[in-house]
Amino acid sequence: MGLYSIRVPDVGEGVAEAELVEWLVEVGQEIAEDDILAAVMTDKATVEIPTSRAGRVVRLGASVGDTVAIGSELVRLEVQGEGNVSDDAPKPVAAASPEPSAAAEAAPEPAVQAAPPAESRRTASAPRTPQREAPAEPPPAHRAGKPLASPSVRQRALDAGVDLRLVHGTGPAGRVTHDDLDAYRSDAAPARGRVAQTAVTETKVVGLRRKIAERMTLAYRDIPHITIVEEVDVTALEDLRAALNTEHAADRGKLTILPFLMRALVDACRRQPALNAHFDAEAGVVTQHAGVHVGIATQTDAGLMVPVVRHVESLGLWDCADAVGRLSAAAREGRASREELSGSTITITSLGPLGALATTPIINHPEVAIVGVNRMAVRPHWDGTRFVPRKMMNLSSSFDHRVIDGWDAAVFVQRLKTLLETPALLFVEA
Repeated sequence: MGLYSIRVPDVGEGVAEAELVEWLVEVGQEIAEDDILAAVMTDKATVEIPTSRAGRVVRLGASVGDTVAIGSELVRLEVQGEGNVSDDAPKPVAAASPEPSAAAEAAPEPAVQAAPPAESRRTASAPRTPQREAPAEPPPAHRAGKPLASPSVRQRALDAGVDLRLVHGTGPAGRVTHDDLDAYRSDAAPARGRVAQTAVTETKVVGLRRKIAERMTLAYRDIPHITIVEEVDVTALEDLRAALNTEHAADRGKLTILPFLMRALVDACRRQPALNAHFDAEAGVVTQHAGVHVGIATQTDAGLMVPVVRHVESLGLWDCADAVGRLSAAAREGRASREELSGSTITITSLGPLGALATTPIINHPEVAIVGVNRMAVRPHWDGTRFVPRKMMNLSSSFDHRVIDGWDAAVFVQRLKTLLETPALLFVEA
């Protein structure tokens, strides 16, 4: 037997460290080659780390939420044959156990109390009682520590108010599956009643949520925002969109309003390139970009992500629609790469049908502008002689007032308004 150390691999892009966002193994667990050990996050990209050797986990090198350096030890295994760690290295299998008293050290352990390191580490804080010693060792999912389950199972359990430690796991190593959760909820349903809920849950902010918190704090603290809300009559645009979808939806897919807005941004940014830029306040440099790379704020189960459609100036309506659909799906499913989540020069944010009459979007640092799409509704509109029903929508756009003056911001918004109210202009090259 030998000890084998699995280290945090180089994930590319010159990254020196990553945040540990999830453990998929626990101490004492037997694992096979290529099993996934953990998930780490760099920027907004999540990377799963597999094992190159089979063995038994004897040490976890960090806790969820810790920042781990590239090359540092992530997991230590006990393996068959030769390892890569010297034999005199300490084995911290029982490191979490409290120091026993002299009397306890003198007393021999009953054979029935022998347990793998995972159980010892996770139950160290609770006294062992005869009632708990008598049964055979439960599967890992029933131990006092964090049960094994996929992120989607954990989210379902959280939404349903189910403690996964109470669910019998039938998957590998006692992993709780969706079927296990369904079976538990089905069995528990008759016993449910209206009872007072007194539990308080504390959740450590880690992973994507922590990245979002850091970026939002930076943007809100350092960028003086100016927000302009403009009402836009999108009746003609909606008529055009409906006609195009009727004609081409079957073979080219349906168009939403986003591709039209993306094309409008290209025109407006061509006229005002200062809006398609990054601002480095520390260096005092504004970098304008010839290419329009539009970030699409996307809500996922993990939190807000911004996949990037690159070079929108070279794309048509359906190209934009295809790119938005593909990248948004990748973000929601956790498949988006680091490259697909970085490099935007201006961002669109939309809450779809949930959108309010107006919002105050926060700029995606280091960009200098963001355009928010609000809910569309039929409202009475005065045409000069009478009120007529029109499809109206508000644009809420925020700008970095350090480098964008109010006049320039207003001109930019008015150009977007003109293009969306007269959509034929979108097909006329400037």
